[in-house]
Amino acid sequence: MTQKKLPVEFYDLMEQLQAVDFVLLDLTLYLDTHNGDYEAIKQYNHYSQERKKLKKAIESKYGPLMQYGHSYSGYPWNWDDAPWPWQM
Repeated sequence: MTQKKLPVEFYDLMEQLQAVDFVLLDLTLYLDTHNGDYEAIKQYNHYSQERKKLKKAIESKYGPLMQYGHSYSGYPWNWDDAPWPWQM
């Protein structure tokens, strides 16, 4: 299978998504032990919304990111359009 060439914008968006995912993971771990921290909850909710926006932006241009109902597919079935995780 030939690796698909993607624009720099794709990799920039993916890097932003990975950074937001890291923040969300870190906040989740923190909130597991500090569940009353209102500011941390606000930050978590903010980054959750940012993640949704980034995911939508990526998927609308480059195809779905996740399988099993977490992402919609275009027609025709477009799971093979985006690069596989090991190709990034």
